[in-house]
Amino acid sequence: MKKKIHPKYYENATVSCACGNTFKVGGTKEFIETEICSSCHPFYTGKDRILDRVGQVQKFRKRLASKKPTKKKVK
Repeated sequence: MKKKIHPKYYENATVSCACGNTFKVGGTKEFIETEICSSCHPFYTGKDRILDRVGQVQKFRKRLASKKPTKKKVK
């Protein structure tokens, strides 16, 4: 590796989230501020929900359930 072209690496960089969660990671900045982390993100907390305003999800699930599996033709 070339000398003096790489940024300084901090093995214990502190990450702080807007929700108040803090943790240590490795990075090129000593302090990192984020808006969302794995403690407050809906995907990771299980609070993720599907927005359905016209019943499109139910229509799709009903159509999918009523569909019969098709057999592939072998030539």
